[in-house]
Formats: sequence, structure tokens, C-alpha cells
Amino acid sequence: MDACGLQDPAARADSLLVEFVAAQSPARLESGTRATWPELESELGRVLDERLVTPVFQPLVDLDSRRVAAYEALARGPAGSPLEQPAALFPVAREAGRLAELDYLCRARAVSMAMDAEPPDGTGLFVNVEPATLSDPCPADLLDDLEPPIGLRPFIEITERALTARPAELLGELARMRELGWGVALDDVGADSRSLALMPLLRPDVIKLDLRLVQDRPTAEIAEIVNAVLAERERTGATIVAEGIETEEHLCTAQAMGATLGQGWLLGRPGPLPDTSVLAAPAPKLLSAPLAPAGATPFETVSPGRDVRRADKRLLLAMSLHLERQAAQVGAGAIILSAFQQADRFTPATVRRYERLAASSSFVVALGVGMPARPARGVRGARLDRSDPLCGEWSVVVLGPHFAGALVAVDLGDDGPDMRRRFDYTVTYERQAVVDAARTLAARVERLA
Repeated sequence: MDACGLQDPAARADSLLVEFVAAQSPARLESGTRATWPELESELGRVLDERLVTPVFQPLVDLDSRRVAAYEALARGPAGSPLEQPAALFPVAREAGRLAELDYLCRARAVSMAMDAEPPDGTGLFVNVEPATLSDPCPADLLDDLEPPIGLRPFIEITERALTARPAELLGELARMRELGWGVALDDVGADSRSLALMPLLRPDVIKLDLRLVQDRPTAEIAEIVNAVLAERERTGATIVAEGIETEEHLCTAQAMGATLGQGWLLGRPGPLPDTSVLAAPAPKLLSAPLAPAGATPFETVSPGRDVRRADKRLLLAMSLHLERQAAQVGAGAIILSAFQQADRFTPATVRRYERLAASSSFVVALGVGMPARPARGVRGARLDRSDPLCGEWSVVVLGPHFAGALVAVDLGDDGPDMRRRFDYTVTYERQAVVDAARTLAARVERLA
């Protein structure tokens, strides 16, 4: 407390964290008292230093045959510890600055214990990844256990917040993991509208429906989510998994939504892997990894093989405003990524437009030389180096579950009045070309602190 009787904000945060952890588990430390923050931090150190995380495994089951197709590893701390449950373990690790070490430990233990059980070849194994740890180095003693497990078909599970928080790191890490043989599962789809908008950038092998979709009464919102997921499955062949199946009615709903695999207490609770696996259904397939964009910029990616025309800024401005209006009509499922060359071309009027777009869309990006990480309310940015070829381009890319469009243009370097500046440009509504253009821009977005 300070002299006025007010609690210091940091102390208040510690107090709230301790209260939260106590609520997660009735367990006590050996002292017989509720855990204080120093005791929680000490217990976390013991868990990490002694590598005391032990995963349990929940089956993913084929909904037609009821046969096991894969397992998801769920981390647990030591039994009886206040950090036994992940709802306590991960917040404490985050607060203590040791989240990356915990995340790597959980993944390594999941792989090593799954291999120790000697499951049949092709068994699917799902492990969760904390987005905040993607660019952190792995502890040396865990590296071997994180090698792609021979005989298993491993998948990393991520949520939409992984891409919105750290776009460049995530896209690069997913490309690396796919090269090593890992699949990608997008988790909790439907819990947040951003997961629908970002599916095309991630191109997941597996789409996991949030439990509320099968447990809640059908609504127009749920129908919209299901339609978007089915459209993505039709385009890519991704496997749909439904979570939270606890009754036969839930199972029927999941199948009606296009799910072929499911998780939930009706189908199997978390526990040890069986000594003799009853695995009988095939694991989700790995899709062909998405091809890298054909160029480093939207124009380099989109223009080959398409008609390239020449126009001044007046026409292109009208065309870009049209794309922005189409994005607004898409609504919460839209992402908009635009390159403005220089930050001073992100004018006050443009700022107002993009703030309105950000209020109704999932992910809005503005890039340019001198552009800050947060150029407007709700808008993400990136400071481009003057040598970046994107500095010579003007692009507006819009992507939604059922819409794709891009205007990409390259500046011809004219002097004179701004509105008379000429560009070579092309427009496309071909979805894969738009997705590839969007990836070139998302890969430059600065991560949030």
C-alpha cells in the first residue's frame, strides 16, 4: 500500500493472479497454505527446471465409425500442485517471463510421451502452440524431442490471435514447420470472427470448430460461420473437426456442419495413451503446402499473365475506394491490407476511412515508409525500408470468406501534380492470386509489443 492506502498496480496485478490461480485449483503447497506469488513463482521454477509437465491425451474420433483417428496432447503440471491445471500454469509462466520455456516443454513432452507409447504408424498428434513464443529459441535439451516424430502425423494448433499479434513471425514459422512435416490446425474457429477472415492466409490442414457451434441453438451467425468453413473446405480439402461433443445430438449437429472428426466427453476424455492403441481411422491428411507467392510484392505476384493497364492516380483512387466499400459490405469476416508507399499518403481522410473499416472488419493493415505499428485506431502497420520494392507500389487487397479482390499498381515515377501521377496497374478477383498478394503484405506487418 502507498501512503494513501492505495495498492501499487504491480502488487494489485500479483494479487489478482494469485487469486485466479487459487480459484483454479484447491491444492495447497506443502506449507499447507494458499500459494502466494513468491510460492507460485518458486513452484513454476521447480516445474520447469525438473521438466515436470505431463500431458494427457484426448482422442479425435471419426464420427461415422467412432474409431480413434488422432490424439490432442493437453498439458498438466504435477498432481496436487497449484499449477496442475493449464488455466493456472500458463498465466503464471506468462507473468514470470518463462512462457516460451513452458510452451517448448509442453510440446517436447507431448511428442516424447506419444513416441514412448509406440502408436501405429500414421497416428495423428495435435499439440498447442502459444503465439507469443514463436520467435523465441528452444532450450537445447528439448531440441531432439521437437524433431518431427517418425511414424506420427503431427499438427500444431494455433488460434487467430497468433496471426493478428505476430503476422510475419507466424507465417514464416508455419512455412518452416510445414517443410519439416508438421500440419497446421486452426483452433476455436467461430469463437472469433477473425479466425474466418484469416483462414486463407494460414491455409490450415485442419479446421477445428469451436464447441459453441455444436452446443448452441442454430442462429444466423452460426450459419454464416458454417458456410465460410464449408467454402474453405471445398477450396482446399481441409479436414473439419468439431469440439465439445457431449451428447448424441451434438454429434449429429457436428456431422450436419461438415465435421468428419470430433472431440468431446461423449467420444473420449483426456487420459494416458493406451498401451495398445485402438487407432483404426485414418488421421487427417496433410494438404500440399501453399506455394510461396510468385513475387515479393503484390504487383510482382499478381501481374504476370494478366492485362496491365496504365492510369493516373485519379482513376486508381476511385477504384481503391470501390474496393474499400466492398470490404465494408463483407463486414466482420474481411481483412484489408493496403500499401501506400509513404506514410504521408495515409492522409487524415484515409485514416478516418480505415478506422471505420477497422471497426467492422477483422484485420486492417496499412504499410508505407515511416508508417508506425499503429497508424490509426484498430489498424496495423509496418515501417518499410526505403529499399523495399513495395515502396514503389500502391496496393489494396480485400479478402473475405466469399469475396476476394485486389488492385495492385506500380508507380512510374512521374513528377508534377499528385493526382496526375501515372501507374501501371491490374485488378484481379481470382481468389488464389488475392491470397498470395495478401501474404506478401502480411509478412511485413510489425508485431505488437
